[in-house]
Amino acid sequence: MSARSRAFIALVAAAAFWAGNYVFGHVAVASMSPFSIVLLRWALALIPLGVIAQCLEHPRWKELLAHWPFLLMQAALGMFAYNILLYAALHVSTAFEASLINAANPALIAVAATVLLHERLGWKGAVGIALALFGVLIVLTRGDISTLFRNAFGPGALLMIGAIVVWTAYSIAGRMGPRLPPVSSVLVQAVFVVIGMGAAAPFVGVTLPTSTEAFASLLFIAVFPSCLSYVLWNVALTQIPSGMAGVFLNLITLFTAMWALMTGETITVSQIVGALVIIGGVMLTALSKRGDGNHVEADVSREV
Repeated sequence: MSARSRAFIALVAAAAFWAGNYVFGHVAVASMSPFSIVLLRWALALIPLGVIAQCLEHPRWKELLAHWPFLLMQAALGMFAYNILLYAALHVSTAFEASLINAANPALIAVAATVLLHERLGWKGAVGIALALFGVLIVLTRGDISTLFRNAFGPGALLMIGAIVVWTAYSIAGRMGPRLPPVSSVLVQAVFVVIGMGAAAPFVGVTLPTSTEAFASLLFIAVFPSCLSYVLWNVALTQIPSGMAGVFLNLITLFTAMWALMTGETITVSQIVGALVIIGGVMLTALSKRGDGNHVEADVSREV
């Protein structure tokens, strides 16, 4: 098997593991608070992340830590706020519905990058964004868009909208910040999150998993989406251009649907239609002639 073929397999596996964060996160929130999941997830991930970072990147820790204000800000946005909102949404909505709303994140980032970073969007990107957002509306309204004028969105949808807004800020800040080794940067951000949340834990309280399913879900989240997806992604980028690799992120919604079906979730026709529209829109955006593909790299750790 060629190195390029192995890279494609790595991209598929990374997307599958990131999709698992939604399904197993939905299981974990049944017995644990979002605060507890975020704290324990990153605490468990620290050692494997440290080993992976040292083996793959051999980082110069002193130089990396010189950027601690930037890494602290990113930790607060991408690892704390995004995940708190995500797991809170999973507490009141299904994993598939949450992943569908999150699938619009690349389109939202593209809009923000056009406005704030003056990146060129192009007609394909504009049409793709419009399609992706239309697909999200189909999901949010369960196929009846007229409900936009009659009812407010449910709490799960509002939480996921908040999550993708936070991740957009994280991604744009990441593009404006220094170029740092990705796995090592994730490790440092995780350390900041664990220290900060650990200090708050005596006042907020931490709930431990109360069932075998919840404990297994927490371990899965700590090992696969938090660690292995990053390794697989970065290994694949040594063989595959980032713009092409970014298309594989669209598989996250597909894999979430597969995970959800295996765990007994019900998927509606409107969700399937919305998923197809979102994926088509995001793929069109990814294929547009905007920038050099860096928008994809900024989205890579979306499932953190």
